[in-house]
Amino acid sequence: MFSLIIAISCGFATGLALYFTDALGYGWSIFFGVLGFGAVQMTIGFRLQKKVKAAMKAVENVLLEGQKAVQAKTMRWQTRPPGSIQEAQNEIARDQRRFVLEALALTEPLHKFDNWVPMMKRQIATAQFQLYWMVKEYRKCDQLMDKVLFVDPTMYAMKMARMYMLGKPSEDIRKVYDKGRKRLRYNQNVLIAAAWTWILVQRGEVDEAFKALNEALKNSDNETLKANREALANNRVAHFSNTNIGDTWWALGLEEPKVKMQRQRMQWR
Repeated sequence: MFSLIIAISCGFATGLALYFTDALGYGWSIFFGVLGFGAVQMTIGFRLQKKVKAAMKAVENVLLEGQKAVQAKTMRWQTRPPGSIQEAQNEIARDQRRFVLEALALTEPLHKFDNWVPMMKRQIATAQFQLYWMVKEYRKCDQLMDKVLFVDPTMYAMKMARMYMLGKPSEDIRKVYDKGRKRLRYNQNVLIAAAWTWILVQRGEVDEAFKALNEALKNSDNETLKANREALANNRVAHFSNTNIGDTWWALGLEEPKVKMQRQRMQWR
């Protein structure tokens, strides 16, 4: 990393200069050399962090404004339904794709920090992975998969979902699930447990899904997981549903949400 090289060079030069000019003794020269290294490293780090945060904030603002516009349009349609629900869904998808691609374009300039900020390439890859996922560019996600930082349950759930889409063996998906649920706090396992058990049910592995739900509920009291365990316990597989988890579930792309538009009431005078 350039910042580390510069800081080490400055610290080394400071120490040598103090020692060979007889300004200070050997011990004090080392001390001020280390101090110089730390000061330069902190200064560069602070400035880089400020620039990176500003660039990431620009990406977040594009997403936030885009989502606000989509939500406003959806709310209008809830009270005044469009002529075709299918066309409305297509329009929402186009709107979302437009602002996501705009956000993606803003991530590319971040690569100028690759040699300055530790793990920058992986951070960018992680952000791009999530953005491509939003617009269902799954092949692009596949290209980024090996570079992504899997640091939270949602990312692991996305990886599991993609593996399911590609027809990967259940045992391989189980390994990702087991890795993703390690060291999770209470109720943080809901999404990955919902994804894993949904996959098992879809593949007809109902007994395994039931066992997985029993295990997941040792670290959760989520009502959806409880209802699904109850459904499987009573051989009501058709009642298994992750709908109540909401947007985080639909975002995985394993199921399409059912869009309901309110009927416009007729007002008689």
